[in-house]
Amino acid sequence: MRKQLTLIQQAAKAGVQIACLQELSTTPYFCQVQDRAWFATAEAVPNGPTVRIMEETAARYGMVLVVPLFEIESPGLFYNTAAVVDADGKYLGKYRKVHIPQNDGFYEKYYFRPGNLGFPVFETRYAKVGVYICYDRHFPEGARALALAGAELVFMPSATGGRSRSQWTLEQRYHALANGYFVGTVNRVGKEGLGPLEFFGESYFSDPLGEIVAKGGDGEEVVIGDLNLGLISRVRIELTFLRDRRPETYAALTDPREPVPGFLQDRNQR
Repeated sequence: MRKQLTLIQQAAKAGVQIACLQELSTTPYFCQVQDRAWFATAEAVPNGPTVRIMEETAARYGMVLVVPLFEIESPGLFYNTAAVVDADGKYLGKYRKVHIPQNDGFYEKYYFRPGNLGFPVFETRYAKVGVYICYDRHFPEGARALALAGAELVFMPSATGGRSRSQWTLEQRYHALANGYFVGTVNRVGKEGLGPLEFFGESYFSDPLGEIVAKGGDGEEVVIGDLNLGLISRVRIELTFLRDRRPETYAALTDPREPVPGFLQDRNQR
């Protein structure tokens, strides 16, 4: 917590208006292991200590804060969550990570239920803000839902290492381009001693044209982007992806009973 507050203070001195912390910001990325001891680090949202401290901090600096943390809803029910606090210190709501991975080094199903709050957009003092957490970024549907709900800036806090590096500067930039909003994508850095993962950092902001406008390195730092929200309307006039959607043709995307055509099926038909 002390480290997070120090970084937020650095951001405030630089004039930052909206800041997002890393995924599970109050702990190491403990999902590298399956250890029930980590359940003791979960806290209530918004009535736990972290959100209360961040409410005070947001009001002190006039800064919107997106605070990812390990949430307990009730005994046995846990989520990978991000709380959103407005610049006056008011808690606006939370997003719960919808897509939960379970593979080597990312044992998240051991800890978290899938999110059940949909894809909310929070109207803050400075922008309409959405959140999409780490593994979510591999799924375009939620990113599009945030655009349809009016998001201007979508933060994607992550804990990413290994082979994901080849995808890192592709997926989030595409979400920005396809949906006509800004993306702020946040990653951890270094090793944390719980497993072999080395987080490579490279946090960045992408504009609605998919261009990186600010990028960090592989060390701990505050990455700052100067985002002109007026660009959104200009880009959406030029790139009319939202206008030209055909949702009446997308039934297969939301019906789990629909078969998914595959390579073997196509080959047999030929």
